[in-house]
Amino acid sequence: MIGQLRKLLDRVEPRFSPGGKWHKYYGLFEMVDTLLYSPPDRTIGAPHVRDALDLKRVMGYVWLATFPVMFMACYNTGYQANMAMASLGLEHAEGWRASVMDMFGYDPNSFFQNFLHGLLYFLPVYLTTFIVGGIAEVIFALVRGHEVNEGFFVTSILYSLVLPPTIPLWMVALGILFGVILGKEVFGGTGKNFINPALAGRAFLFFAYPAFMSGDAVWVAADGYTGATPLAIAAANGMQGVAQSGLSWWDAFIGFEPGSLGETSTLAILLGGSFLLFTKIASWRIVSGVMFGMIMTSILFNTIGSDTNPMFAMPWWWHLVTGGFAFGMMFMATDPVTASQTNAGRWWFGVLVGVMVVLIRVVNPAFPEGMMLAILFANIFAPLIDYAVIKANIKRRLQRQATVGEGK
Repeated sequence: MIGQLRKLLDRVEPRFSPGGKWHKYYGLFEMVDTLLYSPPDRTIGAPHVRDALDLKRVMGYVWLATFPVMFMACYNTGYQANMAMASLGLEHAEGWRASVMDMFGYDPNSFFQNFLHGLLYFLPVYLTTFIVGGIAEVIFALVRGHEVNEGFFVTSILYSLVLPPTIPLWMVALGILFGVILGKEVFGGTGKNFINPALAGRAFLFFAYPAFMSGDAVWVAADGYTGATPLAIAAANGMQGVAQSGLSWWDAFIGFEPGSLGETSTLAILLGGSFLLFTKIASWRIVSGVMFGMIMTSILFNTIGSDTNPMFAMPWWWHLVTGGFAFGMMFMATDPVTASQTNAGRWWFGVLVGVMVVLIRVVNPAFPEGMMLAILFANIFAPLIDYAVIKANIKRRLQRQATVGEGK
């Protein structure tokens, strides 16, 4: 079967090659061919540098790293929904999800029922993202006559995981179109964008439809039920309000809290992020810089204190497990395209993200989340950071050269 498929692709390839009948659709053919088989073209000798990692493998590794996050996203979303149904009663169940779950039940103590219910929230969001964004990627590839890049596989899953589970699907489609077209393709496609396209899509939705992306009513699991996120509670009532809500730090670390699909479980995020660090796809310097900047800024605000702003009292370990901090630190800030490229620059880039996220969360309590804007802000300054690092290195080398010259 595999051999027959290979022969079929080889037989029709001339029709898609330059001069062939369907040469305009070569990008689409190449996407299918390289998705199923490794490309035959490879470098053999100098001056090329060979590496075991290519773009497809890098994207595949990032995809694998999101599996713990996807798993927990489905389970926790279903758990929160089943908890809501248990508190409100089944008469509040409506829609196609209720029709499916009526056959299995709404028991929050059942692993299968929780996972299935959450999957019914996650799957439509991801399929909408993949289909709409994928079509946009293919259209741009065909018009420009270049290959369909694998970067969208990562963009699609990261974008889906930073969205609320109950977001309308038409908004999902609008956001991914904005992220793909204006966040990446207008700059030339994968590898040429200067901001993270997944975050660009989410930022568009936040500013265009803020009521659906933030606030106390963002997580609507059933008719008559709304769930405030821990950050929203902390911004309104401080850490005392979080304690009164019954949420412990350990629950927030594991992921048993309302929030965007993939941002609730710090444990799952750290597991997937550790794999990226181990494979050296993510930079440990950026991750360390983000943590250092967040911890130092949190301690500073804790020391200053405030009688009117309860967010000043939030300790750094709560910043870590609430909102999108952990997910942004491990999966978004470490984007090798939009982050700083120099080793020293990665430290400063990470510190800038960590400082900015706490500043936004604390100084502007009307917007308790801040990781998205902090990373986008740092993306803009990443080239300037690298420029400053390179200029500093050149200056030091010139000084060393002058010193050596004087010694002669």
